[in-house]
Amino acid sequence: MSAKGKIERRSRRKFHIRKAMHGTAERPRLTVFRSLNHIYVQAIDDRSGRTIAQASSLNDDGVKTIIDGGGKIGVGTAVGKAIGERLKDQNIQTAVFDRNGYLYHGRVKAVAEGAREAGLQV
Repeated sequence: MSAKGKIERRSRRKFHIRKAMHGTAERPRLTVFRSLNHIYVQAIDDRSGRTIAQASSLNDDGVKTIIDGGGKIGVGTAVGKAIGERLKDQNIQTAVFDRNGYLYHGRVKAVAEGAREAGLQV
């Protein structure tokens, strides 16, 4: 399996998922990007085309304080909690979870569960 084929398959899944998913200011779209070492989450308002909040495992002090072990899945949970708390501070209660073409498993699932633990309805 080549890297190019893997990226193309993910792109196909990504566009198929995004056809029916739109974020608003009251219910933003939580989109996840995972690299080999880090995980990034953005809350996006698609109507205005702006990012409401973001959290990542790279250079994010809010995440580093709540990492409690567990490897990459623990980091994913910490990133989910951080984005959930930031959205709760802005009085946003619900969000649409965009897995961005990735399987709902492992770190991606941990981000969604972390956001739910922070009190966000995902």
